[in-house]
Amino acid sequence: MTTKILFLLFLLNFHFGLSISGQVNSMESVPDLQNSMYMVVDGYPCVRRLNLSGKIGCSNPWRDKVVAPIVRFKNANELHQPSAVLVSLDEIQDFFTRVGNDSSFSSNIGGVLVESGTEIQNKLKGFSPTQKFPQAVYAPYQSINYEWNPMGSGIMWKAYDFPVFLLSENSTLTLQEVAERNEKTKKDNTAEVAEFNLVMQTTKAATHDSESCLKEETCLPLGGYSVWSSLPPINVTSLNQSKPLILTLASMDSASFFHDKNIGADSPISGLIALLAAVDTLSQLDDVDELSKQLVFLVFTGEAWGYLGSRRFLLELDLHSDAVNGLNSTLIEMVLEIGSVGKALHQGVKTFFAHTAGVTSATNETLDALIGARDSLNSESIKILSANPSNPGVPPSSLMAFLRKNSLTSGIVLEDFDSVFTNKFYHSHLDDSSNINSSSIVAAASLVARTLYILASDSKNLSSSALGAIKVNVSLVEELMGCLLNCEPGLSCELVKKYISATNTCPSHYVGVVLGEPSSTPYAGYVDDISRFIWNFLADKTSTSEVNRSSVCTQDCSKKGGVCIGAEIDGKGVCVTSTTRYVPAYSTRLKFESGTWNVLPPNTSDPMGMLDPVWTESNWDAIGLRVYTIQDAAYDRLVLIGGIAVTVLAYLAIVATRTVITKALKRD
Repeated sequence: MTTKILFLLFLLNFHFGLSISGQVNSMESVPDLQNSMYMVVDGYPCVRRLNLSGKIGCSNPWRDKVVAPIVRFKNANELHQPSAVLVSLDEIQDFFTRVGNDSSFSSNIGGVLVESGTEIQNKLKGFSPTQKFPQAVYAPYQSINYEWNPMGSGIMWKAYDFPVFLLSENSTLTLQEVAERNEKTKKDNTAEVAEFNLVMQTTKAATHDSESCLKEETCLPLGGYSVWSSLPPINVTSLNQSKPLILTLASMDSASFFHDKNIGADSPISGLIALLAAVDTLSQLDDVDELSKQLVFLVFTGEAWGYLGSRRFLLELDLHSDAVNGLNSTLIEMVLEIGSVGKALHQGVKTFFAHTAGVTSATNETLDALIGARDSLNSESIKILSANPSNPGVPPSSLMAFLRKNSLTSGIVLEDFDSVFTNKFYHSHLDDSSNINSSSIVAAASLVARTLYILASDSKNLSSSALGAIKVNVSLVEELMGCLLNCEPGLSCELVKKYISATNTCPSHYVGVVLGEPSSTPYAGYVDDISRFIWNFLADKTSTSEVNRSSVCTQDCSKKGGVCIGAEIDGKGVCVTSTTRYVPAYSTRLKFESGTWNVLPPNTSDPMGMLDPVWTESNWDAIGLRVYTIQDAAYDRLVLIGGIAVTVLAYLAIVATRTVITKALKRD
């Protein structure tokens, strides 16, 4: 009998050893064990932003992670516990409407997971999380209730004390399966949960507005670096600068509900690409040095957040700072802004609308030049029309900042819409490359390039051959779209790699935050990829051919009026003569002193500054989202109680058995 028992114990021990050995072979480290337990989910977070009066955006409600079971919104009529709600794109508006109207529902939202998918995207009539009149407070007219953006819901301008993530397409499929499993196993004792790590420093420190968070250093100001360049270069040492200035504007930043999903293909990047293509075209003309007016190209950042770039540029002009050395505000004759131009194609015809500011001789001259440019293209597929006179004024644009500064400014905004936005995904993550077409951008660039040449030549009788020579490089437009709007090739495209070493492959057109002390010659690490690329591109295209381009940059380059392009690539770069500058873009109500940001008191001489909300973004340690399975708490308690009961019963059985054995031995 004893031999059989020992043999059985040996077999059990041998089998247990093999089992443990197999587990060790499959899991050789703690990370392996974690990977088998936790699934990291790809997503784009909505983050916390603040202003002088409060906060918007998303954050975990407490100072720790949020863990909640995953449920589908369409099946969640009532929430009885904190839950991670899986929301389809076509449900997102209904979801946030219910959040605003149903407090019992919103109090049980642990987090939100928003699905992605091209199939649903193609079915959507529209989605725009910003206002119906974006940034209406800055309008240079009284009709601020006008709806330029009928699709606008305003949800991104509200504060949510729960985390929200936009899922990637792959993660969407995975989370849909998880939610389905949870629905099938409702009566079981396990559930698959989402763990949200979206803890904002402003939440932890209880700093709930920009002034307090800047003081406690739990946030940073929104901002970055705008870029301007002149064609031909300006001799900044000359005292005789009397050429009238024609400013051509575009924006490089957009906004979105989700922090890292910020494309803005139509609004505003289509306009940016058209500007870059127009500069490339004009730079190849032989007589550009003989133009009677000075062409100046400006690309602003921060425009989606209170026109930070244009307002700061105008302030730097007033201060005559180094960032705008060579420009004189009194010489500005005309402002031409290229807005959203990527959706002008309709039934084979590309139609653009000129939104004018006032009726002046300069404005009328520019309208005539636009029509002349259109006629010179000899194409019935391109039209230029004046915007409807019943519109309240110019649409949301950088020109608004110029008009608020000086109401007599002559300006035109070129757009692909008349009275309301044609872009149904304005300031949304859905405004991507599929939302625009390249032929529309090429047409806009052609119109702008020829219009600028007509205006700068100041000649009434330009030959058709002179205008016919101005041809936009279609391949360049398509290449820029691939570089600035897609992840493949994205910022790893050859054009970008020619100038900079990008820190990211996927382009993002979010303004970002200001790092370090603002400067007209910033440290390259403090300037984002897009700004650095635009600076190098414009410096290259607007440079004169007099400089030996094979010369390596030295310290003497800037002393000779030159700039160094492509220095990031090989550490040497090429010195060229070009008037291309960075202009810091941040709130006019902020000042950087002794390593900290201070909020300045409102200045009555700066009407737009009085309205400035001073936008900041909360700091954070880490952001993450993962999914794993947990046991039901009640089941865990039941198992614990059962284990304790078994232990007690086993102990009593042992005591009773010992008593019986002891009595039996005494009898023997």
